[in-house]
Amino acid sequence: MPQVKTRALRELDPEQLRDRLFELRGELSKLKTTAARGMIQKNSGKIRRARKSIARVLTVMKQKGVAE
Repeated sequence: MPQVKTRALRELDPEQLRDRLFELRGELSKLKTTAARGMIQKNSGKIRRARKSIARVLTVMKQKGVAE
């Protein structure tokens, strides 16, 4: 999944932000399990990008005053 742009996140409504957060957390979970199985390297950068994208979504939600 490509990097999430903060500018694009600010244009989304609260429900879309929640959906995006749910989607990113699911992706992170899948990446962690595949890394644990040894199918991808832990240092491939995908896990880090997913975590940072989640942080971006949470930051925008906090700025807008949207509850998690």
